[in-house]
Amino acid sequence: PCTRYFLVGSNPAETKYRVLKIDRTEPKDLVIIDDKHVYTQQEVRELLGRLDLGNRTKIGQKGSSGLSRAVSAFGVVGFVRFLEGYYIVLITKRRKMADIGGHAIYKIEDTNMIYIPNDSVRVSHPDEARYLRIFQNVDLSSNFYFSYSYDLSHSLQYNLTVLRMPLETLKTETTQTRQESFDIFEDEGLSTQGGSGVFGICSKPYEKYVWNGKLLDAVKNTVHRDWLLYIIHGFCGQSKLLIYGRPIYVTLIARRSSKFAGTRFLKRGANCEGDVANEVETEQILYDASVMSFSAGSYSSYVQVRGSVPLYWSQDISTMMPKPPITLDQADPFAHVAALHFDQMLQRFGSPIIILNLVKEREKRKHERILSEELVAAVTYLNQFLPPEHAIIYIPWDMAKYTKSKLCNVLDRLNVIAESVVKKTGFFVNRPDSYCSILRPDEKWNELGGCVVSTGRLQTGVLRTNCVDCLDRTNTAQFMVGKCALAYQLYSLGLIDKPNLQFDTDAVRLFEELYEDHGDTLSLQYGGSQLVHRVKTYRKIAPWTQHSKDIMQTLSRYYSNAFSDADRQDSINLFLGVFKPTEGKPHLWELPTDFYLHHKNTLSLSQTRRSYTYWWTTGVLKHLPLPFDEVTCAENRRKLTVKKFHKYEEEIDIHNEFFRPYELSSFDETFCLAMTNSTRDFMPKNVGIDPSPFTVRKPDETGKSVLGNKSNREETVLQRKTAASAPPPPSEEAVSSSSEDDSGTDKEDEGAVSQRSTPVKVTDTGENTKITETVVQSTKDVYGVNLSDVPSEDDLTIYARFVQLGQSQHKQDKNSQQFCSKHHLDRVINLIPISSFSQDNIYEVQPPRADRKSIEIFHAHIQAGRGNMQPLGKDDFLMYREYIRNRYM
Repeated sequence: PCTRYFLVGSNPAETKYRVLKIDRTEPKDLVIIDDKHVYTQQEVRELLGRLDLGNRTKIGQKGSSGLSRAVSAFGVVGFVRFLEGYYIVLITKRRKMADIGGHAIYKIEDTNMIYIPNDSVRVSHPDEARYLRIFQNVDLSSNFYFSYSYDLSHSLQYNLTVLRMPLETLKTETTQTRQESFDIFEDEGLSTQGGSGVFGICSKPYEKYVWNGKLLDAVKNTVHRDWLLYIIHGFCGQSKLLIYGRPIYVTLIARRSSKFAGTRFLKRGANCEGDVANEVETEQILYDASVMSFSAGSYSSYVQVRGSVPLYWSQDISTMMPKPPITLDQADPFAHVAALHFDQMLQRFGSPIIILNLVKEREKRKHERILSEELVAAVTYLNQFLPPEHAIIYIPWDMAKYTKSKLCNVLDRLNVIAESVVKKTGFFVNRPDSYCSILRPDEKWNELGGCVVSTGRLQTGVLRTNCVDCLDRTNTAQFMVGKCALAYQLYSLGLIDKPNLQFDTDAVRLFEELYEDHGDTLSLQYGGSQLVHRVKTYRKIAPWTQHSKDIMQTLSRYYSNAFSDADRQDSINLFLGVFKPTEGKPHLWELPTDFYLHHKNTLSLSQTRRSYTYWWTTGVLKHLPLPFDEVTCAENRRKLTVKKFHKYEEEIDIHNEFFRPYELSSFDETFCLAMTNSTRDFMPKNVGIDPSPFTVRKPDETGKSVLGNKSNREETVLQRKTAASAPPPPSEEAVSSSSEDDSGTDKEDEGAVSQRSTPVKVTDTGENTKITETVVQSTKDVYGVNLSDVPSEDDLTIYARFVQLGQSQHKQDKNSQQFCSKHHLDRVINLIPISSFSQDNIYEVQPPRADRKSIEIFHAHIQAGRGNMQPLGKDDFLMYREYIRNRYM
């Protein structure tokens, strides 16, 4: 039987390889050997060749192989064990979802679990299959993301500030961390004195947002860090905003917390460590895609958070009511849990922390108000001990009440709140203010908060939005704050002249669609259905058909909460390592509740008690408003590892990383042509329309809704026919049949491409006369200018001169033609008029003659296609030898 697995990993260019040896003879333990050596392609081939030869049953036997490939994969999710031996979880399909500065972000499309111990040593257990089924109930192909070269667990601000510290700091660090961390270039003789070394910083991921941390625990200390691939759960979407052809990528990344994770009614409030339910950090990243690298490009980001109210509270679902009563489980007079939660936030985001509480204030029966009252008390208590300039800001706003009111516009009021929030926190941008904004400063721009540094601006503090579920109301509020921040981001990159964005512009429609996808995805993960109330609902422009959809989503949410949430919660607990199966202890399905698993203080008392007054971690207050995680101090330096590269390494060559000249690539994938595009998907299809994405359109004027009614659809058919350069549209059958599950290994989904393009039916010729009558438009609509009825006298004179010029030129052509026909000059192509009209200039052209060498090359090419190869000359051998030397030696 097979006694070991070899895991061979390579860099994208396949020039460097690492090898892991996994022992299969241990029934319960995981034995992995990493020799930490970097192999070349030639060395790996020789190694695998030797293994193949050495493990054949009979020496010299060709039929049996000593080494066979089990699976090809794109990364290791981790190793897991239930009651028998270990499994390895591998990513077998991926799809590129976004690109940040040339770093690709992939979504996991499919995974494979392989049992490591072989059958001869396997000790079977009757409950193993059930645990395996529960574990696989966490669908890794839905909304799990990873990147090989970009840290998704940290914000862009962290990645572009902490990981780009000055060289002097790095050099002092190198001496300390050199002994601790293994450096692959020490063996390869990289001189530290010479100028060939390039330093880089590698940071530990932020554990709260990593979902496979426990799965990698078994190997974290034994294998090289290049093997560790950290995955996040949540949402990732990217759209292209074209501003007169200049590509601006708008990216939305949502990271769901892996602490106190679970489903809607089963996870409410906070646990004893200050982690709250349904906690999601949403980051919107904006950058100019015409310049790709982080050092030269313009990048901006804004972060906001959603999460359950940080108290001990729950809802009892055994009553089978749509809205179970809210109960406070434990009295917490000194706001112990809220203190732990806001301490975490101060460390990660700095100050001010702004709470936007959207729960109902006035109710006939006290329900949601219970949470508001407790939260106000907790914030008031904690603020007593903070300096006033860093106090937690609390904004209560009963969104439901304002929605019912006919006098108040909900989104206008939210816009006022959003403006004040963004002014307080500021946002991140990696370039200093442009000269034009210094010359003509906008009054709103000068009032902007955050921290201004020499390299740009930093966001300090964060907005924390919550309602009861943190789904529908929260998503709309976050969209409004995001829209306000997007205006500032566009202004900071010099793309608009005032930091304001209007509704019904292509830019805001594109952003709204991104946020709705983001809200739907997060709502499915926590609540079991898509959003019930959308931005259109609160704008009160939702169509009547939307109400029936809302009812269906409410029923879907209720069904999911009542019947499938308990199973999903068990799967999440097993996947995240909250529950570990142990022989002789109760099984996961036998536990009456998972309360004890998530609240560690119920099983053992902590030795250290936190102060009721100094409730923050030491050192946090000293650096405010800057976040403690981003300042340079001894504690933070321990999380960083300095790595040396040779300046010609592929890892630091962003051009090679992105364009991949060593592999066959296509324009579609390299330039993300399938991505949602503001011009193609949102801009009206009329030719004379202003192409700016910041122009307000009518509600029915959009690239998507234009196809809704029939007359407009026929109009687009005609425009498609007139535009000869436009590609033929796919048929409706092709659109409906293409599914997202058929994606290749590393390719953008063809289905996604066809779903983005517009389904168009070509009408019969009999109807064409009717269509042309409706399509006739004024010249102003078509060309954007008014053409007067009669041209002016000056224009007519200019035109007459132009015609005379053409005629005299034509005579010269005829005269030269006759001259050429009399004197047959060598090497001159003879042009013979072939038109029956005397005034026309259409000529017959003779093809040029090919020389003998060209004809020989062409004949050799034809023969090679038929399998008759020409004998190789000396030059051919030399060229081939040079190619082999460069490629493999």
